[in-house]
Amino acid sequence: MPEQITLYHDVHKASPYSHKVELALLEAGASFKSHGFDVYSKPSWFVEGVNPITGKIPALTYGGPDVPPEQPSPLSTKLTESSVILEFIADVFPSSDLLPKDPVSRARVRFFADAVAKHVETPAVQFLRGLGTYEKLLEGLEVVQGLLPEEGKYAVGDTFTIADAAAAPFFARLELMVKTDVGGFEPGMGKKLGEALEAEKFARFRKYRKALLERESMKKSFDLDQMEVAWRAIFAKQS
Repeated sequence: MPEQITLYHDVHKASPYSHKVELALLEAGASFKSHGFDVYSKPSWFVEGVNPITGKIPALTYGGPDVPPEQPSPLSTKLTESSVILEFIADVFPSSDLLPKDPVSRARVRFFADAVAKHVETPAVQFLRGLGTYEKLLEGLEVVQGLLPEEGKYAVGDTFTIADAAAAPFFARLELMVKTDVGGFEPGMGKKLGEALEAEKFARFRKYRKALLERESMKKSFDLDQMEVAWRAIFAKQS
């Protein structure tokens, strides 16, 4: 009998970091519970019983008795930090091929995920919050695009890995910024980002993003219309 798995995330599912983990679980074919709550008013049972160190999401419990998400068992393993959880899922579900068996390919997966974190995640979050420019984000996307293979649909070939799970949530949210112009940035900047991404030099990036967004796991975990409603609510609360 498989171990119980519970994923904790924000109630709106707006966090790309939680989305990474959800994608990996779906790609692995894992059976898991998903529980969201208001991250601006975290329940004490989560802070005390799941992630007492930082109180952040995503968090995952693994093993122990099958209990309601609001009653995490002290017998379960608690995991935090999306990059750590991604590798854990790949190890627990080796047949998913989320992490290649070949050492060189494994290193390439980790290098790509690290490049996404350094060159895309930070400028994307800063731009979304109105603290950075879309030009800086474009620079990061060029760096990551340069790592994509000439052949193959995904980050390191034709197999979806945790490198792709790390990238997909941010690329999906770029789509949202472009199509809705919702964010903490100046009105119209999302549209400008979209126009810039239509340049020929981003052709390989667009092909890769399309492949990611067409994954069944992405269709199950990301609804653009619902996310637009969530983002509008979040930014209205922050303004």
